[in-house]
Amino acid sequence: MREQSNIKYYTAPYYRISNDDGDLAVLGKGESNSISNQRSLIEDYVKDKPDIILCEERIDDGFSGVNFERPAFKQMLEDVKAGKINCIIVKDLSRFGRNYIEVGRFIQKIFPCLGVRFIAINDNYDSVESNSMDDQFMLPFKNLMNDSYSRDLSVKIRSQFAVKRKKGEFVGSFTIYGYKKDIENKNHLVIDEYAAGIVRDIYRWRLEGSNNAKIAEKLNHMGVLSPAEYKRSSGLHYKTGFETTGKAQWSSVAVRRILTDQTYLGHVVQGKKTTPNYKVKKAIEKSPEEWIIVENMHDPIITRDKFDAVQRVLKMDTRTAPKQTEVYPFSGILECADCKGNMVRKLVSAGRDKAGNVRKYPYYMCGNHKNDPHTCSSHMISERELEKAVLLTINTHIENLINLREVLSVLDHKQGSISEAKKNDMQRLEVNKEIVKLQSLKIALYEDLAEGVITKEECFEFNEMYKKQIEEYEKQAAYLKEEQELLSFEKIKKSEWMDTFLRHRNLTSLSRSIVLELIDKITVFEKGRVKIHFNFQYNYEMALKIVQLYEMGEEEQKLG
Repeated sequence: MREQSNIKYYTAPYYRISNDDGDLAVLGKGESNSISNQRSLIEDYVKDKPDIILCEERIDDGFSGVNFERPAFKQMLEDVKAGKINCIIVKDLSRFGRNYIEVGRFIQKIFPCLGVRFIAINDNYDSVESNSMDDQFMLPFKNLMNDSYSRDLSVKIRSQFAVKRKKGEFVGSFTIYGYKKDIENKNHLVIDEYAAGIVRDIYRWRLEGSNNAKIAEKLNHMGVLSPAEYKRSSGLHYKTGFETTGKAQWSSVAVRRILTDQTYLGHVVQGKKTTPNYKVKKAIEKSPEEWIIVENMHDPIITRDKFDAVQRVLKMDTRTAPKQTEVYPFSGILECADCKGNMVRKLVSAGRDKAGNVRKYPYYMCGNHKNDPHTCSSHMISERELEKAVLLTINTHIENLINLREVLSVLDHKQGSISEAKKNDMQRLEVNKEIVKLQSLKIALYEDLAEGVITKEECFEFNEMYKKQIEEYEKQAAYLKEEQELLSFEKIKKSEWMDTFLRHRNLTSLSRSIVLELIDKITVFEKGRVKIHFNFQYNYEMALKIVQLYEMGEEEQKLG
């Protein structure tokens, strides 16, 4: 044993606990590795060692041991370099680290070069007393065991999280803005009414014409806490990789993140990021196709139609005009009928008012024609006439939907659709049987030819005949399949898509949000003619076909 009575060791007690250790509390390890337990053990150890003087302790709470990118550990190394300490003491080697290569490098190379004494109490290791071959062998072995423990634990935790994600259970440390964890079930999300109100406002403002930057500016002006600050104000120890000095503000990026997150539809969206392995903690972004999305796991904050409308807006080029804070109602949805280019808004002067001011009237024209008159014609239409045409068409469409819903409601209570569906099933079954039969006959032709039952000419003739018959039956099968889809009320009879229109009955004026909610695009032809493509057009056409099919069936029954 080395004589050390005249040497004073100014010592930094180092404590570390990771989130993984906390998860092992059920096994008793969470408590044994707690900071308070580590502190008590070290203080008791140095009581009868006058040569060890405890200095400022360093604590890494919530940091993994597989790498050394830990703030307290880095500060401790700075203290070593500054000559403030010359000894480091830990509860055991696993508290110092779990990467056996790095741990060995520090203990066997770096610390000896710096003249630092290292003590791991529970492993009975003290660098000033450890010169035996047993220590030289056991130290790397213990480090390797700690490293393996971290690897096995990482695999186990990843597997458990993967199972939970696929079941739609929320496994994140922090919820998305607008939700909070259910008190009775931490894997389930419930609506945070205050934050959810802000989310609804953000969607509404975007549909009304404000861009992301303007929305962020408005929220900051109103004094609304940003998502990061709101988490902190709620008592959560939230940290981000984009830490800045001072109070975090709303940004256009934060607004866009809210506007594109499917969590607000009631879906659990997880697995957006991953790490290469248990030693490398740098997050890697995964493609949207790799995300794990489980639908309808909690109450939605935003309706599907409003969410879809916002996604369309985000894809549009809707820059605001000079001195304007919001985009115009038709921006981004007007299309030239001939060149398919965007229509642009312009002002034309026409006389003066009583005060002598020049009257200006807005109109739309083909953007390609504006840039090059030879590319396309103007397709000019006044904004006033466009608004009148759109308003009239929307109101007419809504009245049609009211009548259509009444008809569908009546049909839903009749048994005719059920019998028609059964009839369709039987027809499809018979058609498929005929197709299989004809394909078997085609195959048998070659056997008959080989046995000399038929000639080559007869084989060719029969083959062409069977081929044509199969094609006819396949067309019939395709028609019956389409008819079967039309006979299914499950999607069409749900009135959510109709309600989107019906709540705007008897419109007298248009707003940006109404236009985006109801209309997909507007095609502008020459001489002021327009064609309006409504949202949910597929549902509308399918509903009409259902009614037509039923009416045809009723007519056939009368004739029969």
